[in-house]
Amino acid sequence: MNSLNVFELRQYTVHPGQRDVLIDLFDREFVETQEEAGIRVIGQFRDEDDPDRFVWIRGFPDMNARREALTAFYIHGAAWRTHRSAAGATMLDTDNVLLLRPARSESGFTLSSARPALDADTLPNSRVTLTIYHPAISREDFAAFFEQHVKPMMAETAAPPVAYLSTEPAPNTYPALPVRTDENVFVWLAVFADSDHRRDHERQLAQPNGSQRQVLSDLTHRLNAPPQHLRLAPTARSQLR
Repeated sequence: MNSLNVFELRQYTVHPGQRDVLIDLFDREFVETQEEAGIRVIGQFRDEDDPDRFVWIRGFPDMNARREALTAFYIHGAAWRTHRSAAGATMLDTDNVLLLRPARSESGFTLSSARPALDADTLPNSRVTLTIYHPAISREDFAAFFEQHVKPMMAETAAPPVAYLSTEPAPNTYPALPVRTDENVFVWLAVFADSDHRRDHERQLAQPNGSQRQVLSDLTHRLNAPPQHLRLAPTARSQLR
């Protein structure tokens, strides 16, 4: 697949007790079939702080390719036609979707590891934190501040960003699937070896040194709202892990 320049961050609210049902169906039926249609499935996750939230990310080369791939999967694809009712029965809301692009040309996802096989059922020890900022300044200025100050601080605290993205402003090329519009967001992700590794990072940020305290203060003044942190556990077949 060509390089990925458009991403969807999708947060689904599911019926109580139905998240694992959806994940089993998704990992079995909706990974390879989406990729055959031209969609890159980047990662699937359980939200560790909300038992009724399933989070996943997919990517596309560009907005036109997104329209074509989604049409191929949802309109013409046998997998969605066969399993859409079963998937839909698990879900309460699927409209919490952010449309994103790399904040810099080199800041998208680099997925070097192979995806686990179709019959994989072992959950990885790794954990992912996904942070959503709502900048109060321009995309370009915020990306520069992030790279100059926040990114080095996160690397110091054992959380180097693996990707950082900003709002894709282009119109939604597949309106049958809504996205959150009129928002300016900046999203970054870090991967941790395990929960202890992530807790150590969180502990360092909770007790910052002088320079880190200054960066956190400067960050606060550049945001319209407090950051949202999603603490995620990859599924057995998530490639991002």
